[in-house]
Amino acid sequence: MDLEYSEEHRAYREAVLEFLKGWPLQGEEANLPEAEREALFRQRGIDAGYVYRNVPKKYGGAGEPADPLRDAIVREEFFRVGAPWDLLNQGAGMLVPTLLEFGTEEQKRRFIPKALTGAERWCQGYSEPGSGSDLASLQCRAELDGDEFVINGQKIWTSNANEAHWMFGLFRTEPQARKHAGISYLLVDMSTPGVEVRPLREMTGGSEFNEVFFNDARVPVTNRVGEAGGGWAVSRATLIHERNLIGNPNMMRDCFEDLLTLARKTQRGGRPAIEDPHIRQRLIEIEGYVRTVETSNMLQFSATVRGDALKAMRPMMMNKLYSTDTMQRIQRCAYDLLDGEGMLAPSAEDITGWGRNTSSTGWVEAYLFSLGPAIAGGASNIQLNIIGERGYGLPRDARPPEKT
Repeated sequence: MDLEYSEEHRAYREAVLEFLKGWPLQGEEANLPEAEREALFRQRGIDAGYVYRNVPKKYGGAGEPADPLRDAIVREEFFRVGAPWDLLNQGAGMLVPTLLEFGTEEQKRRFIPKALTGAERWCQGYSEPGSGSDLASLQCRAELDGDEFVINGQKIWTSNANEAHWMFGLFRTEPQARKHAGISYLLVDMSTPGVEVRPLREMTGGSEFNEVFFNDARVPVTNRVGEAGGGWAVSRATLIHERNLIGNPNMMRDCFEDLLTLARKTQRGGRPAIEDPHIRQRLIEIEGYVRTVETSNMLQFSATVRGDALKAMRPMMMNKLYSTDTMQRIQRCAYDLLDGEGMLAPSAEDITGWGRNTSSTGWVEAYLFSLGPAIAGGASNIQLNIIGERGYGLPRDARPPEKT
């Protein structure tokens, strides 16, 4: 693994650092609302070629040629100073790359620009009450009626559906086909008559997850992405981007640094907890996992730069599994350090803030939330099967024959 950058890329890093001197904003711009400050700087980043680098200009991106090394430099430096970068949400992070691969020209021009800015927020309609890990068994039906699909059924565990403008989801359009072949990928306007969202109260106290009901909701055929019955292939592309969002090593490193700060502030026997040998041993073990995730990301990054897709694929498949496990270890250790304060319920600010953990209740919320990503984007046990079967060529588990 060669971790050295060329002279060209070192000069590029200096240019990025020079640009980032403009963040935080100064003068009158510093008094703008937070959302406006971020949108203003993000647009400057697009104009400078640093934000949404690989999205074509005609769809609102920077339109820069693909360069994994430049992507990594931008990601590192923007993250280091906390500057607004690519939106890491379901619209910009998951739908946009899917549309770039499978969408029509009309769909790309209509949906990508507003997804990049966050002007239109998106949710993902995959899971159903009886179809989670076995997603291909979904039953929410979209029947063709002229130039529209009529949708009936239910989705559940739909993150942010209560504030989303649109949903990208999977619906059964060919009920007589084999279960993987009878599914289409549709874009649904959440304001459509017949679409009802009911928030689900979580143990954190928040309601990020929702259930969505469809009662004769009509969606234009032009909102289908890909071929009729070809939604399974489209969804696999979206799922890859979702798992990469979950497996963010920069976020994990920051979270571990927050854990070290908590261990220095927390007292054990009149001394900082970080001086306790048992706590130190636990922190060292967790850091080993953090560094393993970082090294795995470096390996796949180096393989990608060399154009070796096969060597990049195996560690990439493990990103989500490693990251969710390590984040749980971090949050569990922090929760244990809180002692009695761990009984305090998260505040409304903790539930909606998504900031760095600076309070006891913030750590409580983070610990409770860390239990969820092991299920999101495909449960960990399913991911282990995928790694074994597709990454290492192991035989599949024996399965009953599909009904015809």
